[in-house]
Amino acid sequence: MNDNSKVLLVDGMALLFRGFYATAYTGNFMINSKGIPTNGIYGFLNYFIDSIQTFSPSHVICCWDMGSKTFRSEIYDQYKSNRGEPPIELVPQFDLIKEVVEAFEVPNIGIKGYEADDCIGTLANHYSKEQDVLIVTGDQDMLQLVDKRVSVALMKKGTGNYDVHTHDTFHEQKGILPLQVIDLKGLMGDSSDNYPGVKGIGEKTALKLIKEFGSIDELLNNLDNVSKGIKKKIEENLEMLHLSRNLAKIHCEVPISCSLEDALWRMDNERVVTKLEDLEFKNVSRWMNKVI
Repeated sequence: MNDNSKVLLVDGMALLFRGFYATAYTGNFMINSKGIPTNGIYGFLNYFIDSIQTFSPSHVICCWDMGSKTFRSEIYDQYKSNRGEPPIELVPQFDLIKEVVEAFEVPNIGIKGYEADDCIGTLANHYSKEQDVLIVTGDQDMLQLVDKRVSVALMKKGTGNYDVHTHDTFHEQKGILPLQVIDLKGLMGDSSDNYPGVKGIGEKTALKLIKEFGSIDELLNNLDNVSKGIKKKIEENLEMLHLSRNLAKIHCEVPISCSLEDALWRMDNERVVTKLEDLEFKNVSRWMNKVI
């Protein structure tokens, strides 16, 4: 393995959903002659190919959620219960996008009972022992994975815009350490994942408390040193505080593996073009020219 190797871990669900909603709001579902909507796949490819072009990885892996039932929904049945069923136009694109990724000879990784985040965390931990790892996602939760050899590129609005967080810059950008993100989320909760944290404590207060005490455990050991109002809120929501911290923590010991040889970026142009033309995408050469 050469010193310039870089493993790109792609949060497939983040790219697909972002690609879908970027076009769906106009009602443009790009339905092909077989009656299959392809707008999510098209949007995914724009983001996916841009990340290859921007970060020039030596290896690429794409991770996926495998259904809504996970160990998190088992320990808290309201987890993500605020999310409705995926749009009917997106459903057929879930399987198709994996076929497209396969055409790029990029491994699709996912396992029932866990989220894509957990797969990414597990692989990042494994590969970063010897390689640099970059995670492309839209999910702030992934920031807890930043480490000496693990960086996280958060997708911003539009294509080609990333907020890259590295081990060297993280504290300066956020004011806390990567692993403290878990305790931060434990206190403030996460409305998008539908767990409340400590009711009445928002991001600003949670950040102040983590900066002051370093962790939830230290905060609980020093409750007499916080205001009566905050102490009361924490004591009344103690069970949910611990539960929220467990929900926020990315599980990095998922029973998955992927050899780096299988993840080597070595695109077969002909195979990719055949697949994209089968989906009836136009201007396929525009994408190909970006990653050749």
